[in-house]
Amino acid sequence: MNDNNKNNARLVIDPVGKTLINLTLPMIFGMLGIVVFNLVDTYFVGRLGTIPLAALSFTLPVVLVIGSIALGLGIGASAVISRAIGEGNHHKVERITTDSLFLALISVGIFVVIGFFTIDPLFRALGAGPDVLPLVKIYMKIWYAGVLFLVFPMVGNNAIRAAGDTFTPSIIMMIGFVTNIILDPILIFGIGPFPRMEIAGAAVATVIARSVTLVFSLYVLIYREKMITFDILPFKSVVESWKSILYIGLPTAVTRVAVPIAVAVVLRIIAFHGVEAVAAFGVGSRIEFFALVVVVALSNVIVPFVGQNWGAGELNRVKEGISYGNRFAMAWGFFTFVALAVFARPIASLFNGDPLVFDAIVLYLRIVPIGYGLFGVGLISASALNALHKPLHAAVLTIIEMFVLYVPLALLGSYFFGLIGIFSSFALTFCVAGVLAYFLVKATLLSLA
Repeated sequence: MNDNNKNNARLVIDPVGKTLINLTLPMIFGMLGIVVFNLVDTYFVGRLGTIPLAALSFTLPVVLVIGSIALGLGIGASAVISRAIGEGNHHKVERITTDSLFLALISVGIFVVIGFFTIDPLFRALGAGPDVLPLVKIYMKIWYAGVLFLVFPMVGNNAIRAAGDTFTPSIIMMIGFVTNIILDPILIFGIGPFPRMEIAGAAVATVIARSVTLVFSLYVLIYREKMITFDILPFKSVVESWKSILYIGLPTAVTRVAVPIAVAVVLRIIAFHGVEAVAAFGVGSRIEFFALVVVVALSNVIVPFVGQNWGAGELNRVKEGISYGNRFAMAWGFFTFVALAVFARPIASLFNGDPLVFDAIVLYLRIVPIGYGLFGVGLISASALNALHKPLHAAVLTIIEMFVLYVPLALLGSYFFGLIGIFSSFALTFCVAGVLAYFLVKATLLSLA
């Protein structure tokens, strides 16, 4: 047995707690790279003023839509790859990895072409006014041009994780973060020989940083893991491979796209409360990504862990792993809630000097984290359902969370209580959705026993 197979086997042999910790720890650093990547953009653009910060906030739903498509397909590939590894079928692993990259490229390419020609009407619909829209257009045109560099690493890194290696993708993501944090101030403010590009500089820095991660991801997949095949198969065989990916990837992508669509609707609601509220929401959302990075990392490693153990027939280990994940999510959620409530004001002061923006950020950080524990349970549950090849279950959960809870409650909260009502609706949504997810996974595991 070669070294890679030995490493893969540990996911179904080593103690569950130890395995999850070993998978999650390096993943945390990689996820931190992604989160800090976004926070750095927010921090430096925030130094330009409230209007540029609001413009960056308006781009969030669209950026999330494209990223969600790529990530959904990556999760679909990861679930199928991890099960194939558990079954010991390396040829299938190569085929699915290769075909998933081409599928993601085609799928996202279609959306990018549509998006590029609909920037004006789309962002006007989101509530971007004439003072903000020109900056949004500058950012998104550059971002769309470099989206290839975002898609390939997202799908490729999920394939590497499916093999039980969370360390390498984390290093790749950290390299991207370091590149971005170096380039952001240089290009935004025009340091040294570089011209001052302001918000365009943030977009260019993002594209360059992502291109660096693309190179490293492809190197690992092709030369080290040997998970890419250059064999030319009949198109019919490729379609069969795509079907297996899309069985999980399509519902996952659709539901992940549902999240930024719902966020876009809520952003429109928040826009009625002023550009300062929009800016605060953008900052709060990015701080939220940072606060939940540990739980997000754990939810990502649940896919290869559950997939490989289920493929090997180890259902008891699957149950034990999910239980570990849920308990940790609740504990981390409580810790995060306390920390953000205590340090809300100094954190808010880092991003913008406008008193209205500052107050709204503090309000966000003291209300929304109430639901973080059960939000984590929801993340763990969705990942487990996808790994168990129950993507429609996970899809139903997300649709309920976004369009039965998140949007309607935000609308009601805004109408009756203003901004505090909107932020309170977020916490309530997380709590209800987390409870529903817990019981759905429990029922699913009983049906598999």
